[in-house]
Amino acid sequence: MDDGGTLYSIGELARQTGLTVKTIRFYSDHGIVTPADRTPAGYRRYGTEALARLAFVRTLRELGLGLDAIRQILDRELALDEVAAQHAAALDAQIAVLRLRRAVLTAVARRRPTPEETHRMHELARLSETERRRLIDDFLDAVFEAPGSEAIRRSMTPELPDRPTEEQLQAWVELAELTLDPHFRAGLRRTAEAHRSDAAATLPRPDVAALARTHAEPALAAGIAPESPEADPVVTALSAHCARTLDRPDDSTLRHHLLKRLETAHDPRRDRYFELLAVINAWPAPDPLSPALAWSTTALRVRTAR
Repeated sequence: MDDGGTLYSIGELARQTGLTVKTIRFYSDHGIVTPADRTPAGYRRYGTEALARLAFVRTLRELGLGLDAIRQILDRELALDEVAAQHAAALDAQIAVLRLRRAVLTAVARRRPTPEETHRMHELARLSETERRRLIDDFLDAVFEAPGSEAIRRSMTPELPDRPTEEQLQAWVELAELTLDPHFRAGLRRTAEAHRSDAAATLPRPDVAALARTHAEPALAAGIAPESPEADPVVTALSAHCARTLDRPDDSTLRHHLLKRLETAHDPRRDRYFELLAVINAWPAPDPLSPALAWSTTALRVRTAR
């Protein structure tokens, strides 16, 4: 009997704790709580300390601890803080798995992939850090075959954090799929090779796509159609700028070369890659390049065909 002398039946304990009679009897049978007394008919009676003990047990159970660990905590065989730390670490691992599954399922619901694509998405999401690095290195090796591309490689390398958000996981899966796309790889490789070819004769290295953006974006903002006469001075300025940068004559040959370069570089998937990369690396969202390249290629194509 406890100091206050109050005793409770299992039914009264159930009403006060919110546990079922069956659960309390189970805990009593397994030594989690023990009766303070019994009636002449053999019915168990519990003291007020059983209320506090059962409330504590219920809290630990709701937090996911097993009965063996709870019994050891109650018997002071284990320290609560140590068990809590271990359990929190285990929950972190479970949360990471659940977040991964949710990311894949969300992507599947949005994209409606084939069974084969769904399997690939799941496998990409489960890659370890080493496996992710190997996949990206293989992609960048395929795009940048020549030395001297370390800076651009770093700027294109995703670094998924240890505890990624669902958005970062979804971005990783889509980016990883892009890196495995042979057409995307080939297009980036052609762009890189053309850039190296232009850079071979002069320094600093020219970036034709960046030059096109410089001239095309103001035209886009002003609502100038690439086929219109108002676009003529924009194309003239772009061509002259490229001629100076490449140290070549500003003639029809240069414009054909410029058109070919921009057509090679114009791949909306490139913009998507850098959008996803920014999400994964928690970088500011980049400005898309594709609209400027589309405007420039159309403007050049119209004028080189004349």
